[in-house]
Amino acid sequence: MPAHYIYLILAILTETIGTTALQASQQFTRFWPSVLVVLAYAISFYLLALALKVMPVGIVYAIWSGLGIVFIAMIGFLVFGQKLDWPAILGLALILTGILVIHLFSKTAGH
Repeated sequence: MPAHYIYLILAILTETIGTTALQASQQFTRFWPSVLVVLAYAISFYLLALALKVMPVGIVYAIWSGLGIVFIAMIGFLVFGQKLDWPAILGLALILTGILVIHLFSKTAGH
């Protein structure tokens, strides 16, 4: 797997950790989850910048934000007990479909 995809995957994972910690920080009123938010986002943006050396910004951001949305929705459901109705599930499926279309068919995706 090319290094820029590894950077992008790690950026998505650290962004997901940061957003999960953001929920756990209770609006920055809990110290350690708040520290984790800042560190995770800093690492995520650094890794995102590394992916941008090879891939176009629009493609990188679409994949990063789209997968981040799906992962956070799943974490919200599994960890925080947040509900997902059918329209939300359909919307998340459409986001995943869009990412697959970009990855499988776009020549600008930086394969």
